[in-house]
Amino acid sequence: MNSSPVVIVTGAAGNLGQAVATHLGSLGYRLLLIDLHQPEWEGESDAVSIGNVDLTLPEHAQEVVNQAWEYFGQIDAVVNIAGGFVWERQAESSLDTWNTQYAMNVQTTVNMCQAILPLFQDQQSGVIVNIGAAAASKAAEGMGAYSAAKSAVLRLTEALAAENKHLGIRANAVLPSILDTPANREAMPDADPADWVAPDSLAGVIGFLLSDAARDINGAGIPVTGRV
Repeated sequence: MNSSPVVIVTGAAGNLGQAVATHLGSLGYRLLLIDLHQPEWEGESDAVSIGNVDLTLPEHAQEVVNQAWEYFGQIDAVVNIAGGFVWERQAESSLDTWNTQYAMNVQTTVNMCQAILPLFQDQQSGVIVNIGAAAASKAAEGMGAYSAAKSAVLRLTEALAAENKHLGIRANAVLPSILDTPANREAMPDADPADWVAPDSLAGVIGFLLSDAARDINGAGIPVTGRV
């Protein structure tokens, strides 16, 4: 019987999601990989990929938890990567941008946390790692809506940690700057990607936060900023 820890990874079809899945798979974690698009998995670890999951809908988040439990019989951690970014100066912005950023970054995270908490509270264990951003503490040009959304993710993480620490549940957030992805290279052709954060580097930090070595870290926002 396989007793390796089970981790739900949201946003698993994206660059960071793939890097996290690959890293956790190499460590022997069993994985439920979910996204709006079908996540690809070629690793050797036991993994299930599910596409067409819209985590802005609470019922989809609950179904993810149900399917993970049905397949593995246990859930030990959740990594909430699902989200999105829009760069838009406020003078040209609209409420739609703010609502979209809230839905993509905050609603998705809230819904997954809300769905998994009863199980974690019942078993008195569980780890949540949320993806914030360095911009959660200070917005730059064109990043008002995004920064506000990621700040909400960080505040949610802190509240989850405070409310559930007595139950053996940990919640932390990573706060990356710019990820080295094809989309970011295309959007910023004059920048030096060597200054940015490699997805596999951030995946290593996430892996650490899931591990027992991080058992005394709770409610933290961990900056992962490269040379930005």
